[in-house]
Amino acid sequence: MTSRPHLPLAPLVTPGPELTSAQISRYSRHLLVPGMGMEAQRRLLAARVAVVGAGGLGSPIVAYLAAAGVGHLTIIDDDVVDTTNLQRQVMHGTDSLGRPKVDSAAAYVAGLNPDVEVTTRHTRVTLQNAQELLAGHDLVLDGADNFPTRYAVSDAASALGLPVVWAAVLRFDAQLSTFVPGAAGAVSLRDLFPVPPRPEDVPSCAEAGVLGALVGQVGSIMAAEAVKLICGFGEPLVGRVLLVDALTQRTREVPLRPVGSVVKPIDREPVREVLPLAEVSVEAVSRMVSEAEGEGEDGASPVPVLLDVREPGEHALGTVPGALTIPVGEVLTWEDIHGVLPEGPVVVYCKAGPRAQRAATHLIKIGHPEVAVMTGGMLAWVDRIDPSLPSY
Repeated sequence: MTSRPHLPLAPLVTPGPELTSAQISRYSRHLLVPGMGMEAQRRLLAARVAVVGAGGLGSPIVAYLAAAGVGHLTIIDDDVVDTTNLQRQVMHGTDSLGRPKVDSAAAYVAGLNPDVEVTTRHTRVTLQNAQELLAGHDLVLDGADNFPTRYAVSDAASALGLPVVWAAVLRFDAQLSTFVPGAAGAVSLRDLFPVPPRPEDVPSCAEAGVLGALVGQVGSIMAAEAVKLICGFGEPLVGRVLLVDALTQRTREVPLRPVGSVVKPIDREPVREVLPLAEVSVEAVSRMVSEAEGEGEDGASPVPVLLDVREPGEHALGTVPGALTIPVGEVLTWEDIHGVLPEGPVVVYCKAGPRAQRAATHLIKIGHPEVAVMTGGMLAWVDRIDPSLPSY
């Protein structure tokens, strides 16, 4: 096993003005930490940090960087606060529902530390605007929840020469790394994921869930990485990926090296074969359910089989009446259609659509003659057919 040098990187930020007596009191516990002291705190106060995402990861990132005295935070997010966010996005409260997350975050920081200046950008990071949004900062923390944004941040930061602290969280698992252009063996997100995964292969937290406390743990690690980079002490997560398993509370790390070739930035979905899928509205499915309940077997055409491919925890929140509940992972293991479903046409649905499309595509590939997807999934059913069920 080859050893890696245990050396801190040079500080990212030049120290700012001398601390006031009030600041010495506020940051006294930092000043006592070996490797920090007055000069490191002055670096923090002079730092300009961009935080992409004001959600699950963004909440502990912003909270701890603001508390640490990072002088300028730019918070970038295009979303508004929703009830489902409150389980983990602790910067936002019930009174912030419907408010842009960047505005809620800015108010949180204002109440926490008057030393910190906040710039809000209520927009989504794209390949087209990423460099403009990130320019002028010393460091970027990527708390985005989707790969297009992550790649846009990574590519722009590489072009601008900015370090990126990156993480991704799902259910009980997380991955973290720090990318520093110009460092020995410098790597980026494209070395970790050279080929963008298909959206349907990467469930979001909205589809698969996430342990709220885990995003707090991971976001805090990201904030610690930022402090180390700004001040120039310790050993950041450069050239390695930290894997966190909250279910067993174990961590491990894997080395990360350059892929050895330049990957062209991707500004659109990779071209791939897509099987055409028929779609059925929730209103049409509702009529099918009513006909099945009222007509028995006297209908002129066979009643479709309704297949709910969400996870068991989602099934417990409510289903379309009469639906079979089989998680998408099990459906994808089927090698042929014989004996796995009743005969007749099949209408597949999930929460919003991606898992249903994946399951329906698989059913077609293994030979099912008539498969459709319920447009909008369970969210559309709750919104337009049965509002008594919870939206999640």
